[in-house]
Amino acid sequence: MTRQSHPTILLTRPLAQSQRFADQIDGTLISPLMRPEFLSPMLPSGDFTAIVLTSETGAEAAGRISAAGIALPKRAFCVGNRTAEAARAAGFDASSAAGAADDLLAHIISAALVGRLLLLRGQDSVGDLEQRLISARIETVSQIIYRQIGQSLSDDAIAVLQAPSPVILPIFSPRSARIFAAELRRVAAKAPIWLAALSPAVAEAFNFPTVYTEIATRPDSAAMLQAVQALRGAWMTS
Repeated sequence: MTRQSHPTILLTRPLAQSQRFADQIDGTLISPLMRPEFLSPMLPSGDFTAIVLTSETGAEAAGRISAAGIALPKRAFCVGNRTAEAARAAGFDASSAAGAADDLLAHIISAALVGRLLLLRGQDSVGDLEQRLISARIETVSQIIYRQIGQSLSDDAIAVLQAPSPVILPIFSPRSARIFAAELRRVAAKAPIWLAALSPAVAEAFNFPTVYTEIATRPDSAAMLQAVQALRGAWMTS
């Protein structure tokens, strides 16, 4: 039996993010496990100096709120470069912490702002950034502006996972890791799993056996692409 040229890379992020990742590497299959649902909440009253955005989807949601005529501060503190790019595209004056929640916290503290912050986030979030900002004596109010709706794997993805050939899984969050591990058990996956994890927390949350786990050196898409390429190279030499 001829060995396949490389493992399938199964992408399960929301469609836009998965397509952007797929454009950078061949051999991918896209099957989003979540899709965003944008909300139109009543925002907290009062003045705010800036907004805080912890995801690219949050930046898109904030842009939708602003486009609907609801006033938001123009200044935006963003967790990473992709989030900042999405915020700028939506008309905000965005700065990037170029990292994770700890980096965003430090970035905001270093700005020495006067006034309240409005943290715009998803329904499911980790790290309790609002309370950490308050503990740093930065008045912060949070508002949920989107949620992620779960989706089952596609038939093509299930077929790949039930086959004996290896599959590389890039996973970007602990929540996604838990959801995907549950899906693997649900479909009785037999494929050897090679995991590319954004962080140690993601790897820990992935409660399913793996052949090998590669953790990204930084919490961003570029480092995840490098992790996937490292897994592909390790498989080719195995």
